[in-house]
Amino acid sequence: MKSIEKFVNQLYINNLTFTHTLPSKEKSATFADGMFKLLFPIGTNADIPMEQQIEVDARKMQCLLKEVLLPLHSQLDTDIDVIVDQFFEQLPDVFEELLKDAQVILKFDPAAYSVEEVVAAYPGFYAICIYRLSHILYKMRVPLLPRMISEHAHSRTAIDINPGAQIGPQFFIDHGTGVVIGETCVIGRNVKLYQCVTLGALNVSKELAQKKRHPTIEDNVIVYSGTTILGGNTVVGHDSIVGGNVWLTKSVEPYSLIYNRSETKIRSLDIEEEITFVI
Repeated sequence: MKSIEKFVNQLYINNLTFTHTLPSKEKSATFADGMFKLLFPIGTNADIPMEQQIEVDARKMQCLLKEVLLPLHSQLDTDIDVIVDQFFEQLPDVFEELLKDAQVILKFDPAAYSVEEVVAAYPGFYAICIYRLSHILYKMRVPLLPRMISEHAHSRTAIDINPGAQIGPQFFIDHGTGVVIGETCVIGRNVKLYQCVTLGALNVSKELAQKKRHPTIEDNVIVYSGTTILGGNTVVGHDSIVGGNVWLTKSVEPYSLIYNRSETKIRSLDIEEEITFVI
């Protein structure tokens, strides 16, 4: 019992080192999923009129957002009620953006057969939705919560989009697993990313926290799987295509085609060659 008392006492002392109270992770995750359901109420109770259901759910989400923000009240620049009102005022515009995102996915993915399928089944669309919601809170200078709900989406989809990134309309993440988009990344209109794409920083020094560390991807760019693009000064010009497994740290002009050329070598049966791959 003494060991338990010592552990509890030590844990209490350690927890006093936190300078701020944190929002509930569980309620933050519930808020993220609830907002997605509010915007896209697929599979809701058909016995209740849609308009009535949306109103009830919206009021629930307003109350939940206030509850989640309450531990942060001393760190906020604006009153909690004002933040909640401003957040919900922007939802119609965000909804229109998300519809365009879903329609682009439907248009360019031959495996997608309806917008409803994109909304219900595509992890990339869910990640984009939570990003667009968290970005509203980020722009309102709400601490912690935008990152917490974006990390909830990260845990569900394996797509990591920092809420500070600036992403234009008609955004498409295909497959999505392993995609990383950094805080100061700027992405234009009609950009498509495939799985395992990293838009990251060349230098992770803490002194660069207020600098642009991540690349700019201009309009109509396609980045294929496994590619890494790094650096705040790196710009991928509009209408470019970046092939798979490219490592890019310098800017490229518009209409560029960047790719790695693979080499095929036929092994000789007369010569024993050593394979040195380590897996």
